Amino acid sequence: MLLKELSSVASPLSQGQVEKLKQFTSELTALQMAWVSGYLAATVNAGHVAAPTREAQTLTILYGSQTGNGRGIASALAAKAQSQGYAVNLASMGEYNLRQLKQETLLLVVVSTHGDGEAPDDAIELHQFLASKRAPRLDNLHYAVLALGDSSYPFFCQTGKDFNARLAALGAKALLPLVECDVDYETRAGQWHADVLAAVKPLIHTSSASVVPISHEATILEGEFTKQHPYLAEVLVSQKITGRGSDRDVRHVEIDLGDSGLRYQAGDALGVWFSNSEALVEEILQGLDLAADTLVTLDNESYTLKQALREKKELTQLHPGLVTAWAELVGDAELLAVSQDKAQLRQFMLTHQFADLVARYKAAVEAKSDTQKLDANTVVALLRPLTPRLYSIASSQSEVDTEVHLTVALVAEEREGATRFGGASHFLASAQEGTPLKVYVEPNKHFRLPEDPHAPVIMIGPGTGVAPFRAFMQERVAQGITSDSWLFFGNPHFEEDFLYQTEWQQYLKNGDLSRIDLAFSRDQPEKIYVQHRIKQQGQTLWQWLQNGAHIYLCGDAERMAKDVHQALLAVAVEYGGLSNEAAADYFENLRSQKRYQKDVY
Repeated sequence: MLLKELSSVASPLSQGQVEKLKQFTSELTALQMAWVSGYLAATVNAGHVAAPTREAQTLTILYGSQTGNGRGIASALAAKAQSQGYAVNLASMGEYNLRQLKQETLLLVVVSTHGDGEAPDDAIELHQFLASKRAPRLDNLHYAVLALGDSSYPFFCQTGKDFNARLAALGAKALLPLVECDVDYETRAGQWHADVLAAVKPLIHTSSASVVPISHEATILEGEFTKQHPYLAEVLVSQKITGRGSDRDVRHVEIDLGDSGLRYQAGDALGVWFSNSEALVEEILQGLDLAADTLVTLDNESYTLKQALREKKELTQLHPGLVTAWAELVGDAELLAVSQDKAQLRQFMLTHQFADLVARYKAAVEAKSDTQKLDANTVVALLRPLTPRLYSIASSQSEVDTEVHLTVALVAEEREGATRFGGASHFLASAQEGTPLKVYVEPNKHFRLPEDPHAPVIMIGPGTGVAPFRAFMQERVAQGITSDSWLFFGNPHFEEDFLYQTEWQQYLKNGDLSRIDLAFSRDQPEKIYVQHRIKQQGQTLWQWLQNGAHIYLCGDAERMAKDVHQALLAVAVEYGGLSNEAAADYFENLRSQKRYQKDVY
């Protein structure tokens, strides 16, 4: 807004200078803008514009982040570095100029691992560049890498390991050994901040002109409310949108953002903090024979055991360290054998929760003597901190204003006579009107509608993967976008599981949606999925791609996304006349052009 006004009011700048200033500042992050502002103010106060000294060095901090954790860690580090007087360049790897790498002397990397050891979307190109023959020698570079991951998956912190190894192979010198962080990363990340800034200090010269004190609030780049500082919203509606005969319970959830000022774009996610169910907590307390009001200490604060289990600890997702520790604690050889076999352990974690550990190995617990009896602090120390869940937003603010909508599948599985629920999905499915919940917006810059409103869009979203495409359609209608749009949707049954059926039919009737292809897998003897519809419509789909269409894919990463990708490759081979290798390159090029975007989980 300020730069817009510069061209309409009296200004000491020429029109050409205004345009250059607009172009320059449009490329800056909030932290970079703060640095420039502080630098200019310092030079004005000094009465002259001082050129940066040759000795001054820039500390470059790059992050590759899929869910926002890496971005948050890198942003906090940048603020700390600036407060100590360092000139900082903070950037997403996806926005970083690869040719600049050989000019760097100090580089700090924060990167997560996505899927089966894959780089997050914004880190893919830098990751590929470092692994290629085009990567330059980096003999003048000092670096450090913080890797984020989830030890529940086999390729724990793999992308961070890759970056660390490639930088070293190219001649760069490590400031610190690689630091690997699990889901509960806060403590290790905070220590890394301190260690890496201490390691940088002997190598860098600070310039007084670049000192910009950064307050804690200034590190919150996306607004006032974040993962660490969520907004206390209220549930307006939690309504089942699958039929009575459906084998799944999918909810349409509407949440009131009130006067929070929270803004989101179609394609973003909503982070939801939740409480574990009271019934689950009671079952665990009874199984452990521990009193609910027993006091425990977490982060130097006291809580009752019941409060800690309900509000502070992860109960519905296991991790390798917990399974191994529990096996050793209760002295169970069978469980210990499982914990030492990666394949068995992975399957065990997918089919068990902490309550199952307690129930299944209760005899071993009871067999221990009173002196060895599990105490409350030991139990909570074994459990990870509770973490929020991210849901693709199913609404556009252009349509719903101060609300945000979600499409939530209730996770519920029968195990040995007991129903085990997913933590967040059960919380949201059980919520009544007025139920408070803590939320924040997690931007997803790699899942956006085309900048060109005339570009056709192909949306592939079976099951709850349809959520962001509801947001896309609301946004397109609100903006008056009339370019071609095509939805592929699938679920088990037409009658029971056609999510938002009337809305899609209305979009078709109005001409807002050009076409829809449906795959209801159980409505005929042979199972039909969206990938089958893609192949059936391959010739038309290929033509859309030749006409500049953007493809969007949302939903299950484990199987669906891989099957859909294979179907798209097959279309390129059959109708584009490409070899298998050329087809893979074609879609990789689409991805780099932001014409093939995924939101998979």
